[in-house]
Amino acid sequence: MLSPGTAAVLFQRWQRAVSCLVCPTLARGIGQGSGWGTVGERTPGWTDLDEAPLHQAALYVHWPYCERRCTYCNFNKYISPSVDHDAMRDGLVRETETLLSYSQVKEITSVFIGGGTPSLARPSTIASILETVARMTHVPHNMEVSMEANPTSAAASRLAEFKAAGVTRLSLGVQALCDRDLRILGRDHTAREALWSLEEAKKLFPGHTSVDIIFGRPGQNVESWEEELEQLIAVCDHHVSLYQLTLERGTALYKQVQEKVLSVPEEESVAQMYHTARSILRKAGFLQYEVSNFAKNGAECKHNLGYWRGRQYLGVGPGAHGRFVPLGEGKTQREARIQTLEPSYWLREVRRFGHGTRKRVQQSELDILEELLVLGLRMNEGLSHQFWLQGSPGLSLQEALGDSVEVRQYLEQELLVLDDRGLRCSWEGLALLDTLLPTLLHQLQLSYRKSA
Repeated sequence: MLSPGTAAVLFQRWQRAVSCLVCPTLARGIGQGSGWGTVGERTPGWTDLDEAPLHQAALYVHWPYCERRCTYCNFNKYISPSVDHDAMRDGLVRETETLLSYSQVKEITSVFIGGGTPSLARPSTIASILETVARMTHVPHNMEVSMEANPTSAAASRLAEFKAAGVTRLSLGVQALCDRDLRILGRDHTAREALWSLEEAKKLFPGHTSVDIIFGRPGQNVESWEEELEQLIAVCDHHVSLYQLTLERGTALYKQVQEKVLSVPEEESVAQMYHTARSILRKAGFLQYEVSNFAKNGAECKHNLGYWRGRQYLGVGPGAHGRFVPLGEGKTQREARIQTLEPSYWLREVRRFGHGTRKRVQQSELDILEELLVLGLRMNEGLSHQFWLQGSPGLSLQEALGDSVEVRQYLEQELLVLDDRGLRCSWEGLALLDTLLPTLLHQLQLSYRKSA
């Protein structure tokens, strides 16, 4: 049997490897405690992997600039007193053209504009990128175009311009509805501004407005969190993303906690906050379709579902990540790509080569299966047998995992479910997903190598 210590080390290694190769949206959630709504309930519009051919992909666009750096943030972002908007627009458009050509993608299924603070970009920049996509590929009439925005009064006043540019879905970084906590997090908005921005966003993007909120903040307790969440869902009736605060080395907040200037809640208290959130959101009619994401009335984020289902995506902009087969370069194996991080260097490379790809790694079948396993189990639908076999024609879920003594224990303890539908976590198992994954990954590696 794999010892707990060995399992933990293996998982930590896998986390480090994946966190440097997955897109920022996914990296934010990897390694967090998990759990969601009715176990096995499928997200509306669910499709299998074989329905996403190589001529389809999603597009992630990274805007790297912010007005200030939040105390908890270690994302690839830059504070610049002056941004050359024309140069950034030209660079993003040029790189989009190049990667579309390299991938030979004929249809972009969704677009996500993240950062950084993309609401600081000019709406005309967003419009230019979307026009490029429409010129070079087929665009579905109802294509989802999501954009992150800060809930400041200045940003909210420009939302109509972003909608006119082509944005169809907005994700507001509310993070907290407590002014004290917003100051601790280094946010540049107040709770009042956040609520006002949310109301404005709902008018422009009815049924397609999401909010991000962080729990486990310094000084927070279960009671105050419950009140805050009730206040939030009274005004946000579409989509909520919950993120447990992670103390990242090198951030201001990490230093403050290490120096005991601030203290974060105990692990047990944070777990209770998560449990409370699940219960409140479920009672309010939200479906928890992924570890951190809750939706009502079909408001799930289609773009992020593509990540979790192992679909191709192109990454454009400084520090962006992608996963696609570069058919246009004569390749047949999927690659994980990372663009150059620093904006000025990235722009110089785009001008010279047409793209700023800094690192490209060919993904083996085992690499892809590991991602499918970890990301697939984050969803309430889990992994279907058909979905799994698209990535592993010669190794079924039962052969890969079901014959392991450790996995059989998880099944007997009703932490996992492996049946004719596929593999998924039970309600209880979801809360222990990070504990289960090291063993599952280790067993997958053993089974794969044995079958090779």
